[in-house]
Amino acid sequence: MTVDQPGGTAVVSAQSGTAIAPSAHSQTLSRGIRALEILAEASSPLSIAELAVRLDVHRSIAYRILRTLEDHSLVVRDAAGGVQAGPGLAALARGVASDLQSAALPELTQLANTLGMTAFVVVLDQQDCVTLVAVEPRHTGATVAQRPGTRHPVSAGAPGIAIQSALTEQAWERRAPGQPYRADACTAQRTGYAVSHDEVIDGVSSVAVPVRIPGQLPAAVALVYIRSLHTPSELGAQLIDCARTIEDQLR
Repeated sequence: MTVDQPGGTAVVSAQSGTAIAPSAHSQTLSRGIRALEILAEASSPLSIAELAVRLDVHRSIAYRILRTLEDHSLVVRDAAGGVQAGPGLAALARGVASDLQSAALPELTQLANTLGMTAFVVVLDQQDCVTLVAVEPRHTGATVAQRPGTRHPVSAGAPGIAIQSALTEQAWERRAPGQPYRADACTAQRTGYAVSHDEVIDGVSSVAVPVRIPGQLPAAVALVYIRSLHTPSELGAQLIDCARTIEDQLR
């Protein structure tokens, strides 16, 4: 049987009547996942000592975690001993929303090269927008990089507004209680696209459109740029066509 306790629900042995402590999350697994997140965000390889500091663990613990991750090709070490994300992560990433990635990639490529700006797809992860796949344009000047795995709060930026616009305010409250439903989402429902400026990165603008996926939470297809000869409505129209093409392939 079970007994409610302040720290959680404890299981009581039927034979002895002794309370068994509630199960806890795996600290080792949590540290390993956090190590991967740190390495994925790092702009250059990290030493084991640097990683240990960021994980707030002893160097010996960081070393054991890395050895396990190395065994699965999730991290690699260079000749100088620096640690970075490994090719095994790419294999795992391909399995995340693979249908959406496959449907979006050719459309993003065409969009990026036609408009000369980075095009990407964002999915919802709890309270964050996470970039699933991104394409930067070929043969162009400076562009805004948008790497897969990049995340920002859903409350900031056009992709979050676009995702909210695909849901009613009541549905959003059930999905994310306490997270405000932006007035801009109501505007996006009318226009079909969302816009933002200076919300995620200073000086950067974004336009986004929701992608409705059967049986799943909506995603968003978006453009990010510093300046453009196109108006937001023109970019929005291009994104709406892109989103509809992706949705047709997912049906």
